[in-house]
Amino acid sequence: MGDHWTTDRTSDTGSTGSARALTAGILMAGWVALLWVLEGIDTATGHALDTYGISPREPAELRDVVPAAFLHSGWDHLASNSVPLLVLGFIAALAGLRRFAAVVVTIILASGLGVWLTAPENTVTLGASGVVFGLLGYLLVRGFVDRRPWDVLIGIGVAVVYGSLLWGVLPTQSGVSWQGHLFGLAGGVAAAFFFRRPRRAPDNLVTV
Repeated sequence: MGDHWTTDRTSDTGSTGSARALTAGILMAGWVALLWVLEGIDTATGHALDTYGISPREPAELRDVVPAAFLHSGWDHLASNSVPLLVLGFIAALAGLRRFAAVVVTIILASGLGVWLTAPENTVTLGASGVVFGLLGYLLVRGFVDRRPWDVLIGIGVAVVYGSLLWGVLPTQSGVSWQGHLFGLAGGVAAAFFFRRPRRAPDNLVTV
């Protein structure tokens, strides 16, 4: 005799869409504000925080893989990262904070370790652009990985607005870490697979 199998269609957090949007907005506004505060401290201390950037292939520098993603080489550098980080982070965080946190950690580690392994000697790399490229890659493929049409449409919209950033993975501009961009992008794509949503069984599925 067949069994009637129903599934729970509620969200994983039980929060409403508006509550999720508010939470995501507060999170990303706070994140970007923190970056500006840190740059202010860095400027006031004669760029003392720049020492937390990543110098390649020095074992002691592995501890700087995470803090380097929150520091910048100047106000212009920070300004160029702030808006895309705010927008892409907000969109990604709408799907839930736990998943978003796991995705961001994956991106930061992938970008930072990639820089540590491949950046030229005698360089110091810092900035949130690795996270920006990671979130871009994540949003571009998430809908296809999860097989969610709405997320596919979101990815297409992100591609239209920010797709030109993908040129940043090429070594075309002096003083810009294409390594951080490339490995951040790869980390975001990988995160879409690592943390994909489990497929739900369809409603009214009958087994025999």
